Amino acid sequence: MASIRWGVLGVARIATEKVIPAMQQGEHCSVEAIASRDPARAQAAAASLGIPRSYGSYQELLEDRAIDAVYNPLPNHLHVPWTIRALEAGKHVLCEKPIALTAAEAATLIQVRDRCGMQVQEAFMVRHHPQWLRVRELVASGRLGQVRAVQGIFAYSNHDPLDIRNQREIGGGGVYDIGCYPTVISRFVFDSEPTRVNALMEHDPTFGTDRLATAILEFPDGQASFICSTQVARHQSLAILGTDAWLRAEFPFVMEPDRVCRLFIGGGDYPGPVPDEVIEIPPVDQYTCQGEAVSRCLLGGHPVPYPIENAVANMRVLDALFKSSRTGAWEQVATA
Repeated sequence: MASIRWGVLGVARIATEKVIPAMQQGEHCSVEAIASRDPARAQAAAASLGIPRSYGSYQELLEDRAIDAVYNPLPNHLHVPWTIRALEAGKHVLCEKPIALTAAEAATLIQVRDRCGMQVQEAFMVRHHPQWLRVRELVASGRLGQVRAVQGIFAYSNHDPLDIRNQREIGGGGVYDIGCYPTVISRFVFDSEPTRVNALMEHDPTFGTDRLATAILEFPDGQASFICSTQVARHQSLAILGTDAWLRAEFPFVMEPDRVCRLFIGGGDYPGPVPDEVIEIPPVDQYTCQGEAVSRCLLGGHPVPYPIENAVANMRVLDALFKSSRTGAWEQVATA
């Protein structure tokens, strides 16, 4: 069966523990090479994961003519530079979120993509999980009535000064790392862009990164809000409120591949969170789903499911959130 031959830039934990093993389970994904600035680390990762080739530099991998596409899980500040190099080397790119540190930086990829004739997608794996595809179907069918509000929480505790998520100068912080998830899901559910936002952020006195953020997003047809934190108890939740019913996703962002995901729907006369219906989604690895969806499009010569313009739109929201946290006021979300 035809497959896309993937190369991986770096040996980040998300790549070696989550994405690569998942993509190796796909019918249309073949992980052929991995690179690191440390040749020994690249060799060790390749041996552990059964990857045929390893390289001691990212550029060496990009020069491998047998590679069709690149997965870029490098630290946030390296996403755009190495995605550009990959596109210019004739490789399609699946780049980890956030794809850039600003919308303007992300937008530079549009011209490079068009000039090189390659494709690039931001790696929000949640959009490929069957539970969110089912949610979109439920919303479109009117099962919830008109969606009026989306509310999410995504949090964990990480005080490690060596962790890249706690290094401000390279794009660390909670909003870039996890606040982007309820942002993209809110846009996914409303199927539109927010017009203005308001955000309150607290910063770590040592790291300088945002460690606690509360955000409100105003959409044309409703509102979304979320809390994200890197220094509280681990938690995730997301609820959608419609005029006829509510929906709650049990595992909205992080889903273990061997666990059934459940969607709870309620709205009858009974008060509180007791659902009228429970929809079970069979176990699946959302990273496999993502890799397969992108690979099938590339094999068929079709646009990737979420082109770079979608990533730029998401970054515009994050830009406005950061600006609002500084000004203490509502801020407009920039438009194209």
